[in-house]
Amino acid sequence: MMSTSELKAKLGDYHSRLSSRDLQIAMKVHTHVRRYLGDYLFKEGFTEIPPVILSPMTDPLNHPTLDPVFSCYGYRYQLTKSMIFHKQLALLNQPKIFCFSPNLRFEPTERAESGRHLFEFTQLDLEIRDARREDAMALLEGMYTGLMAYSKKELASELKEMGRDLKVPKSPFKKISYAEAYEQYGASFESDLSKEMYEPFWIIDIPLSAREFYDYEDPEQEGILRDMDLIYPEGFGEASSGGEREYEHHRIVERIQKKEQDVNDYEILLEMASKGLYASAGFGIGIERLVRYICGFSRIEAAAMFPKIPGQLCI
Repeated sequence: MMSTSELKAKLGDYHSRLSSRDLQIAMKVHTHVRRYLGDYLFKEGFTEIPPVILSPMTDPLNHPTLDPVFSCYGYRYQLTKSMIFHKQLALLNQPKIFCFSPNLRFEPTERAESGRHLFEFTQLDLEIRDARREDAMALLEGMYTGLMAYSKKELASELKEMGRDLKVPKSPFKKISYAEAYEQYGASFESDLSKEMYEPFWIIDIPLSAREFYDYEDPEQEGILRDMDLIYPEGFGEASSGGEREYEHHRIVERIQKKEQDVNDYEILLEMASKGLYASAGFGIGIERLVRYICGFSRIEAAAMFPKIPGQLCI
């Protein structure tokens, strides 16, 4: 627990920050970003679904996090780390869905050093029935370039005040395979490439070892997934992650076993898959990271009203 003096100092910092001009601008950008993205997807025929906060199943992720488990009415629930499984199930009802989904990922304390991680954030998550990776990439490129052009026009005075010269990229974006990037730069390829580039770019063909079990393994490239990550330029790092999904029961089981995970942890997904799921592709894009990029903030907490920084007491 914090002492009374520590708590007062912390709240004093919050009070100053909440009244700051930078945060006022960040919240205006948030409003425009959410409105633009929602309108864009509505015009593309998407249906917005409500977020899921608690569920017996959630994204296992591919890196360690603290995973709180709750007992509710005698059943085991978890906090949602992403809407990945619920997106697949929602496609049984609608062909194109999106959601502004609150995600809770209790990251290791050292992740605070990156300036890109919060343990509570909002993600625009979407999924498209019977789509391929390239369909999702084309959608995101159109949405992204449109948002940058819109922001330059509608937020011109705010961007000028922030000293931000926002660029509208040309489509299609550059594509780099994971293997090529790793061979050239080593494990830090994402960071190094992001610092070098002046326009967003894709990392594609990501190995199974670097991803979760639910993304689709390319039948023609064993161990390689039909995945893609969109990376911001100017050193801002990852913008979006997505790909095609495994949807056949036997392939999901094989993938869980390849990742050396317990199939019993995913009995809900497997039962639904046995009844039939659609092939699909989709992605998630972090809203706070997007606002950070548009504003040019050095750290992600500047893009959130009540930022949840790993390892810190946050209100």
